[in-house]
Amino acid sequence: VQLQASGGGLVQAGGSLRLSCVASGRTFGGYAVGWFRQGPEKEREFVASVSASGGITYYADSMKGRFTISRDNAQNTVYLQMNSLKPEDTAVYYCAARRRSGDYRSTRSYDYWGQGTQVTVSS
Repeated sequence: VQLQASGGGLVQAGGSLRLSCVASGRTFGGYAVGWFRQGPEKEREFVASVSASGGITYYADSMKGRFTISRDNAQNTVYLQMNSLKPEDTAVYYCAARRRSGDYRSTRSYDYWGQGTQVTVSS
């Protein structure tokens, strides 16, 4: 599976962005997908994940109520809608896919990674 993340950019605090993760290469519907982010001089951290069917979602505590993950398997795409953005949300955002079970919050559980898209939130 090849993943292509896009949709990042520069936005003011309180604004919104929608990230997209488009998959190619294999049947996307069999993969759970997660979004992670990595800020300057920080470790990569979990943001949100969605099950293969789209019926189960998880969020990091600081994103609950602000971010929404969804997927359209017919379009081989997973979305991350980000609202009420804060300067501390500034990071490179990555999407990742996995078929095997495991801790959805751990980067080690994911087999395929996109290249990342930069999100910058100004105060």
